[in-house]
Amino acid sequence: MPFLFSDEEYVKLFVMDKERLDNLTTLRRQRVSLVDELEGDVDDLVEGLVNLEVFTRDDREVVLCLPGPRARVRKVLDILECKGEEAAQIFFSVRRQPLKEEKTLHHQSKDFVKLKQKHKDVLRRRSESMLHYNTRHGEKKLFSEHYVNLLLVDGHQGLENKRHEVLTFGQKRLIWEQKSSALRKINSAELFSNVNEKRSVKKVLVTGVAGIGKTILVQKILCDFGRNENHLTFDFVIHMTFRDLNLIDKPTKLRELILRKNGHLAKEVDNILENDDKLLIVLDGFDEFKHYRSSDLDVFVTEPDEEAEVQEIIGSLMLGELLPNACVLLTSRPTAVNHIPVGCIDRFVLIAGFSLNEVQDYFLRYFQDKDLSDQLFNVVVANKLMLTLCYIPAFCNIVCCILKESNCLQKENPKTMTDIYVQYLVALLQSHTKARTETCPQGHKANSMHEMSDIVLKLGQLAFQRLLEHQTLFYGSDLDMAALEGYSVVSTFLDKTIVQEQGYTEEVFSFSHLTVQEFFAALFCAMTDHPLPNELQNTGSEEETNSGHLQLFSRFLSGILSERNTNILSRQAGLCCNIEKANSYRNKILSDLTRLCENGANILNSLHCLFEQQDPSLALEVQPTVLRINVSDETLSQMDYNAVKYFLNLKEGNLLEMDLTGTDVGCDALRDLQPLLLRCEKLWIGENTLTMDTVQVIADVLQKSDLLTHIGLGWSNLSDGEIFALSSAIRVKKKLQELWIEGNHVTSRGLLELSDLSPYPLEKVVAIWNDLTDVDPTSFDNVGRITVNFTNDSMWELWGDWVFRRCTVSSNEKLVMVLQKVCNLSAQCLEVEWTKTFYTKLCQLIKTRIECCTEEAMCKRLKKFEDILNL
Repeated sequence: MPFLFSDEEYVKLFVMDKERLDNLTTLRRQRVSLVDELEGDVDDLVEGLVNLEVFTRDDREVVLCLPGPRARVRKVLDILECKGEEAAQIFFSVRRQPLKEEKTLHHQSKDFVKLKQKHKDVLRRRSESMLHYNTRHGEKKLFSEHYVNLLLVDGHQGLENKRHEVLTFGQKRLIWEQKSSALRKINSAELFSNVNEKRSVKKVLVTGVAGIGKTILVQKILCDFGRNENHLTFDFVIHMTFRDLNLIDKPTKLRELILRKNGHLAKEVDNILENDDKLLIVLDGFDEFKHYRSSDLDVFVTEPDEEAEVQEIIGSLMLGELLPNACVLLTSRPTAVNHIPVGCIDRFVLIAGFSLNEVQDYFLRYFQDKDLSDQLFNVVVANKLMLTLCYIPAFCNIVCCILKESNCLQKENPKTMTDIYVQYLVALLQSHTKARTETCPQGHKANSMHEMSDIVLKLGQLAFQRLLEHQTLFYGSDLDMAALEGYSVVSTFLDKTIVQEQGYTEEVFSFSHLTVQEFFAALFCAMTDHPLPNELQNTGSEEETNSGHLQLFSRFLSGILSERNTNILSRQAGLCCNIEKANSYRNKILSDLTRLCENGANILNSLHCLFEQQDPSLALEVQPTVLRINVSDETLSQMDYNAVKYFLNLKEGNLLEMDLTGTDVGCDALRDLQPLLLRCEKLWIGENTLTMDTVQVIADVLQKSDLLTHIGLGWSNLSDGEIFALSSAIRVKKKLQELWIEGNHVTSRGLLELSDLSPYPLEKVVAIWNDLTDVDPTSFDNVGRITVNFTNDSMWELWGDWVFRRCTVSSNEKLVMVLQKVCNLSAQCLEVEWTKTFYTKLCQLIKTRIECCTEEAMCKRLKKFEDILNL
């Protein structure tokens, strides 16, 4: 067969083919040097390979999820080798070019430079005055003069949805203060800096409780950018709030979203979006987004001009499908964090509020007089309740307002949350009334107070109706907002945002703080004959325990209906409470406390309602047949402990049981409760991380108590050392009959130590799911009364009923935590007859929760346990 090519052509083809083969060979031979050469540019290299369609988006994610640049380069080379010679050839052609293409065309134009400065001027003008806290009409507070540094730390603190996050924050903040040296503190300019050589930070989530300063932090960033401070390296910062985005009810485009409040960017918006690596998009208030449950998408938006629903555009931005090189700063309260698409966040940042020094600094900036601010700061330091709340900037503002507008604090220090809010309301109303009467004829003072109380009730009605509907935003076009139009005092308690729509503007209102809305709602309910919400008709019901909705409302209502606060509101604000409702609510507190003490259901919220009344005679009227205090599955704050102690210090007699399961109780809190623990017959304190110091407090109680017969310490991270300490204490009084230590790290040495105390005084030691790998667990079957496996004893059925009851009233997050503990199955477990019924019921509960669950990630976690139980 004749040759198709001449000798010269054949040689040329051979050389070309050899060069192709040499690309893959060279890749392998130069692997070590390539790792050294490319470790500083691997992220840009990956982006270049994606743009050339050599790498897929999945390839990019596989590379970027690895820790350290050298590991990422090695993974790039592995993928290229798998893709073959053509991919290697393109790699070397990309490598010979500058990895980071300079985008100079528009950056060098004078018009573009002028636009950058104009945008900064716009942001500076919008952010130079305080945006977050209300001031009187016409009063201007410069942000630079009143901003106090917030403590920002890496990481995020998960808070249970069922608890009002403000009530748990104070205790958490005190813990952070004590451990501040271990926290990695950062400032706003460092939010997008790389951490520990990990992949570049593009998406940052800032979390914190309501009022902690998330919006203030955003204003700080905008203000710094506008003033060219803190070395922010972006060309443009686009600020959007989810309150504004809620007003969009039809398909739109990212371009339109940007131009809604930034029309001056219209001519260059294409260039800005093309250079998205120099763009920061700030999305403030994710928890307020009405579509926040729908942000984890299956359909993506990839182009700024693509029309889609607003939640699809925002979700695509967060996931990096839209403007993949742009940085995104997202702020949210912890309650909505679980709905943020999994894996899209590069960095979690927590706002931990003020430190003690920053609280003092805030006082100085607020009062503008060092002697006065020091005097008033010392007043607050002497009041633990107020000091704890002042770590939250919004509360610090409320406290300063009370101190500035009224001298009633010096007469009687507030003891409860309601006391603080009543003084806040009275102080602002008196200040507003005084300003009006100074410009009005003398005889108009009484009319002015009557008019003011009428407006307060209208605000309360608005707050009450929207609270029942789980709404925090109100629109100017709503009828109930129209009824408040023209009253200047409204702006004292409501924040207003103007949103520009096509052809018109929309006013959006909200109370200055979520707790202020709950207080006004309770005020309306207390001052009128409006019936109590249905959720409060059966306190302690499964629905209320699970959701926590209206807990703070019910506490405010109780405090407002107390005799001392009704007198203050009547005398100083012209607000008269409904006497019939005050008496009926008092009777409700009595009946609820009696019922909950007797049946052992969670009693914490009812104790808070009693505490808000501050009436010792009311506690003395509670006469249950037995006294049980169950505050389990709540992360307890100092205010919670105060409520528990207030009630029990007024009650005489023994406590049948105290349940502190899963409360995050620590050594100091237990020591504070020790006099009460000495009155307990049964103490359940499992599912807490108990240190040796904490166990020593329990041991002290065991040595002193003549009553304590049962202790539960399951899943509390105990090891043999803690068991030895408990054993020594048990030997002193010899009263303890049952010890539950399931799910710990106790070995055979610890159990043998307890065997000397069994069967006297210990009639039962339950030690299933401990570290008994060194021995055969069945060897303990005949050692005293120590149980290391399930049996058919009736005690286990009671245990199963207790676990199942906890599961039914738990949120899904808490349910998963319990399931992780009790779904530790083995063949031996399932041989016991009662376990089949127990786990069948548990499986059915999980199925029901999955059917009702709207969170995909949570459904997957629950499904995992359903699969385990179906084996």
